[in-house]
Amino acid sequence: MVKNKNIDLNKSFGEHLRKLRIAENLSQEELANIIEIPISQIGRIERGEGNPTISTLYLLAQAFKIELKDLLSFDYSK
Repeated sequence: MVKNKNIDLNKSFGEHLRKLRIAENLSQEELANIIEIPISQIGRIERGEGNPTISTLYLLAQAFKIELKDLLSFDYSK
């Protein structure tokens, strides 16, 4: 059976997203409003509980004015 959700990977991405958001001086609410998703979804992603879709990842990259590949460039060595 294939494991569909990698919790460590999700947590690493969530930490990366939180750092990007804080570096831009954005609250979770402000980021959620920019990309028009519920604030609770931002919180779940940052805690590693959410598994964002490619569409959500694209919107996040646009919000930070970076390429999608750069959004996905974070340290994950598990």
